[in-house]
Amino acid sequence: MRVLLVHPEFPTTYWGFQHSLPFIRKRATLPPLGLLTLAALLPPAWHVRVADLNVAPLSDDDVLWADAVLVGGMLVQAPSALEVIRRARSLGRRTIVGGAAVTTSPALFHEADHVFLGEAEGRIDAVVRAIEGDGEPHVLAEVPEAKPDVSKSPPPRFELVDLSFYQAMSVQYSRGCPFTCEFCDIIEMFGRVPRYKSPPQVLVELDALRDLGWRGPVFFVDDNFIGNKRAVKQMLPEVARWQRENGYPFSFYTEASVNLAADAALLQMMVEAGFLGIETPSVEALRETKKKQNVIDLHEAVDRITRAGLDVMGGFIVGFDADGPEAFAVQREFIGSSPIPLAMVGLLTALPGTQLWRRLESEGRLRDTSNGDAFTRPNFETSMGEEPLLAGYKELMRDLYSAQGYYARCHRVIERVGPPVAGARFQPRDLMPAARAIMGIGILGERRAHFWRLLARGLGRGHHALRRAFMFAIQGEHLIRYTEETVVPRIDLALAQVRETPQSRVRRPVTVRLPIAQDA
Repeated sequence: MRVLLVHPEFPTTYWGFQHSLPFIRKRATLPPLGLLTLAALLPPAWHVRVADLNVAPLSDDDVLWADAVLVGGMLVQAPSALEVIRRARSLGRRTIVGGAAVTTSPALFHEADHVFLGEAEGRIDAVVRAIEGDGEPHVLAEVPEAKPDVSKSPPPRFELVDLSFYQAMSVQYSRGCPFTCEFCDIIEMFGRVPRYKSPPQVLVELDALRDLGWRGPVFFVDDNFIGNKRAVKQMLPEVARWQRENGYPFSFYTEASVNLAADAALLQMMVEAGFLGIETPSVEALRETKKKQNVIDLHEAVDRITRAGLDVMGGFIVGFDADGPEAFAVQREFIGSSPIPLAMVGLLTALPGTQLWRRLESEGRLRDTSNGDAFTRPNFETSMGEEPLLAGYKELMRDLYSAQGYYARCHRVIERVGPPVAGARFQPRDLMPAARAIMGIGILGERRAHFWRLLARGLGRGHHALRRAFMFAIQGEHLIRYTEETVVPRIDLALAQVRETPQSRVRRPVTVRLPIAQDA
């Protein structure tokens, strides 16, 4: 059989860094790891191709080559996925959809011949039968109660994509998260008991990337890398040994809850393994949303992680029931005084299937389904009221991603970041992006004064800090432009819609807003 795996197109987002990619001559940030893993589960005698629409457009010849077209992705990719489904069906090809979006919102994909819900390991037979013959139901598999054993997951077929198109590679160590955050769909899809691969499995995947010629960043896509600290402490020394034996070909990034800061031994293990960045969910109305693991002094935690040598990329949310108008000032003060250049603030969204979705539905506050876009009107009746929420959010984003605000946070990282970690120094591959940054930002750019001040600060701290300065400046070109050109206009559009329609009834629960040092 011939199978085409299609990764739908992402819209421009903060995490996509689309405006920064030209500086490093890349087409996309990350490869479609889920589809590469699925490819490894299909029968080895089959012919499999991967089409990533974030790298190149899909042609009719691509579709006509295949016996079946399999599409997978996230909710924000749904419009592109639906276009692929319609196109494949119009060309007479069977379509199957799987992944996160269809698992939480299967009704969106009724136009596909088949949908597959949940994870694929140990359950691929239903997909094979649907591709090989007729008569299979529309829903090939429901989400099972028992989660698949990822220790039996095969290495992804990285060779199916051109690695040179991507800014970083990705691997996965674990699935699931032990926490109970009300707004999170990860625990609904993957469970609250982290499942993890063995250290030899992880090393086999790193070997595969090295053997294909990859050198540079590798993102551990785990939703909470430290969900099982005991297990990760057994794995990290093996990764550190592998890095030493192979001359540190990779630098690592991941997602972790900010209680990482309380475990000095684990922090040191991550530094020794070559981790440079942590994306840490941060300031929300934490007790309200059951995010108890972050009820610590976040200023101290972020500073501790930074001084250990890791960069913090923070995810933030506004729009909780406990948030009043003062919430924006609280976020502005915390982020503005912290070494967190990449501070991604989104409006709270009720994702399908989450505890938050179920609670708001029971309260009669849901309005419609979400498309995963954090910059449109909330999909539920807010406590603060839509107009003050959107207006406050707009001003917060404009402040955070003004050139002055962004570069001030970059300076804080350069000032505080710890000693060099493996992989943090300048590499030969960094020279051309640095030269393009000097020309495009430092000479021709609107923010050249900020650029040179940051580089001077980095040069004074050493090669590892100078490398970060270049990286932050390149990333800033996307973050600042995207905020000005996309985020603010979309919020303005949402505000106009709110002002043209009657205001919904505002519910205000009885809450006490605690100071940030206590409840964050």
